[in-house]
Amino acid sequence: MNITLSDKMAHFQTSIFSELSNYKKQKLQAGMEMIDLSVGSPDLPPAPFVIEELTKNAQDPTQYGYTLTGTESLHQAITDYYRKNYGVEISAENETWMVMGSQDGLVHLPMVLTNPGDIILLPDPGYTAYDTGLSLADATPYRMPLKEENGFLPDLESIPESIRQRAKMMVLNFPGNPVPTLATREFFQQVVAFAKKYQIAVLHDFAYSELYYEDEKPISFLSVDGAKDVGVEFNSFSKSFNLAGCRIGYVVGNSTIVNGLSRLKSNLDYGVFLPIQKAAICALQNSTDFSEKLRSVYKGRRNILVDGLNALGWKVDTPKASMFLWAKVPEGFTSTAFTYRLMDEAGIVVVPGNAFGESGEGYVRIGLVQPKYVLEQAVEKIETSGLFSIVKS
Repeated sequence: MNITLSDKMAHFQTSIFSELSNYKKQKLQAGMEMIDLSVGSPDLPPAPFVIEELTKNAQDPTQYGYTLTGTESLHQAITDYYRKNYGVEISAENETWMVMGSQDGLVHLPMVLTNPGDIILLPDPGYTAYDTGLSLADATPYRMPLKEENGFLPDLESIPESIRQRAKMMVLNFPGNPVPTLATREFFQQVVAFAKKYQIAVLHDFAYSELYYEDEKPISFLSVDGAKDVGVEFNSFSKSFNLAGCRIGYVVGNSTIVNGLSRLKSNLDYGVFLPIQKAAICALQNSTDFSEKLRSVYKGRRNILVDGLNALGWKVDTPKASMFLWAKVPEGFTSTAFTYRLMDEAGIVVVPGNAFGESGEGYVRIGLVQPKYVLEQAVEKIETSGLFSIVKS
C-alpha cells in the first residue's frame, strides 16, 4: 500500500534541533566530549514542597479520573497570583483557563482566532512553535523584525497599512525566546492602541516571567490599561517552577478569547492529571522564596558565561531576563557555520539564530541550562580550541 502524508505535513519538516542532536551524537560516538547549551528546558528540580504535594496526591487512588478542565482551586490560585504579582484583577470564572503547557495553548489559539489566509503578525526571530500554530490554522505570516537598533522590539509603525487592515492576530513574547529582551510599558501601550485601531487580537507569551535578574521586573501585558480588551497572556509552570515534564500552563485575559480556546480544547483533550494541578496550586501559593532562589541560580550562570566569553573576545551582551544569551557571531561567519564550528572545534552545542527566523541570522542562542562548573568548562573548551584567537587574527 502506498501511504502518502497530507499536504499540511510539508509545513512540519525535521527541525534544526533534531539536526543538531544528530550531529552531537556523531561527535559523542567519535569520542568527543560535548556540552549542550542548545536546549531550552530547565535542568533544575521543582521545589521540594511541590514534589511532596504531587507525590502525596499521586498515591490517592481516587484522583486518577478525567479532570476535563482546570479546577476551581487552580483558577483561583492563578488569579490570586496575578493580583499579588502584577496588580491585575482577573475573573477566575471566565478570564482564566488551564492548558497542557503554554505551548499547547498558544499553538492552538490561531485556529480559534483566524481563518485560512488571515494574517498573523509574528516576531522575527521568534519561538518556533508560533509558526506551528500558524501552519495549523493555514494563516499567513507577516514577520516583525526584532532589531538591535529598536531594542529588539517590533517597529509597529513600519508595518504597511495593507497588512494592518488584514491582520487578525499579533504574537509577542517578553522576556523573549530566543531574544531575552524586556518590553517597556510604553511599548505595550502602543500595542494596545494599535490592536484596538485595527481590531487585532494579541497573544502575549509570558513564559519567562519569573526569570529576571535586575530590579526591573518583567511587565505583564495585562497590567496595561485596555490590554484585556484586546488580548490574552499565556504563562507556564515549566520555566518558573521547573515543572516542564508535567505539562501544565494557563491563559488569562480577554473572556471571548479565553472561552473560544476552552471550546476548542474541550474537543481535544480531557484535562491535566489532578495531582499535577494540585502541585501547580502549591507552586503558585508558595512562589516567592523559590523564585528568588531560582533567579539567583540563573543569574550566577549568566555572569559566568557572559564574563567568560567576553574575556575571550566574544562580545556578548548581559541579558536582564530569560534563560538565554543572544550572541552575535564573529565577523565572517553565518549563524549556521559558526554553530557547527563551535561543535567541531570546542564541543559546544548552541542554536543558530536563523533557526528562529531570517532576522536571527548573525546570532546564536545559548542556553543557561547547565550548572556553573559546566559553564566554566564550556568557556575553557572554547578558549582551548583557539577559535577566538583565529577569529581575532
